[in-house]
Amino acid sequence: MRSVRILLAVTLAAAPARAAAPGYFDLRSGVTLESGDSWVEAGTKYRLYGTQACLRGTFYADAGGHRADCGEASLAVFAAFIADTRPECAPVVRVGDTLHVACFVMIGGDRVDLGSLMITSGFAFAALRADGLPYHAGYAVAEQAARDRRVGLWQFKGVQHPAILLGQAASAMAPR
Repeated sequence: MRSVRILLAVTLAAAPARAAAPGYFDLRSGVTLESGDSWVEAGTKYRLYGTQACLRGTFYADAGGHRADCGEASLAVFAAFIADTRPECAPVVRVGDTLHVACFVMIGGDRVDLGSLMITSGFAFAALRADGLPYHAGYAVAEQAARDRRVGLWQFKGVQHPAILLGQAASAMAPR
């Protein structure tokens, strides 16, 4: 799997320095984005809790009928949100070698959940547990609203929910 190295530039003269609140850490420049919901920094793999980016190597047809990589679209929007909003993140749970985190950004004067922002913009999905239920019920509601409004990737033909694709892959690998 290819990683995209994103260096986030911050103009220190334009904004006063700020530190993350206790228990939080800044998602700062120099991270290596692996997907539209995960990154590596200083040898630690992080993932937005309860979200699932579009899978790389899956495609949709844009408004002009051109095929585009769904995972790359999720990654590009994730990178833009990070660059534009300077998220602060807090650990939720460690699963294996991955630390799942909740991240928040400031938009205007509002504190917004980054996972929710990705899902409501139509560039990520609610991650599902093995039993088919979402890890975070609010994300499933946000996903349905984005789908109904046909925003982000939902406006294009051929977008496949990654949970369906991951479930099919797991079923194919399960012993019979």
